[in-house]
Amino acid sequence: MTAYNFYYWGPLLFKTKMQPVDLKKCIKLCSKKDSRVNETLAGVIEHEHHLNNNKYYKIIDPYLGSFRHAFNNWYSKPLTKKIMIVSAWVNFMKAGEYNPPHIHTKCDFSSVLFVKIPEKLKEENKKFEGTGGGPGTISFAYGEIQPYSSTHKYFFPEEGDLYIFPATLTHFVAPYMSRVERISISANFRID
Repeated sequence: MTAYNFYYWGPLLFKTKMQPVDLKKCIKLCSKKDSRVNETLAGVIEHEHHLNNNKYYKIIDPYLGSFRHAFNNWYSKPLTKKIMIVSAWVNFMKAGEYNPPHIHTKCDFSSVLFVKIPEKLKEENKKFEGTGGGPGTISFAYGEIQPYSSTHKYFFPEEGDLYIFPATLTHFVAPYMSRVERISISANFRID
């Protein structure tokens, strides 16, 4: 066999798993009593509510070290600037709701942490036989569809999954039919 190279291409899509103790802290931050942010978001989700940026940052900060390491490996340059949260919110998603394909603006990176994934939703996704990721998945799209190219990544999330990605990476969440509530936390970051 001859020597060869292959090259990573496109944006960094980072995923890690939040520790259960930290996930419990995040659950305590999630409330429908906080002000709604529906007017500024792309989602067709009735309950999207602000989250305390400072409290969430204290929980998520240790995971940003791993993100810095992945950033350095992916882009071959260190991320030495400060990572600041500019906005954070919680999504209480129910049957029939969804987030259409969109990007985020006025920030550099975005993230989503999956806090609660009900068993009925897991069962619904396992039964899915169509194309794409299926009910309740988060999907990422990059570039135009071409033969022999990977342009979409689909993930059915687990509790504690944390994704961080460039804010301009198109992403979306598929609807589901199960009469359950899925909870996720989203945040936008600026690199200063």
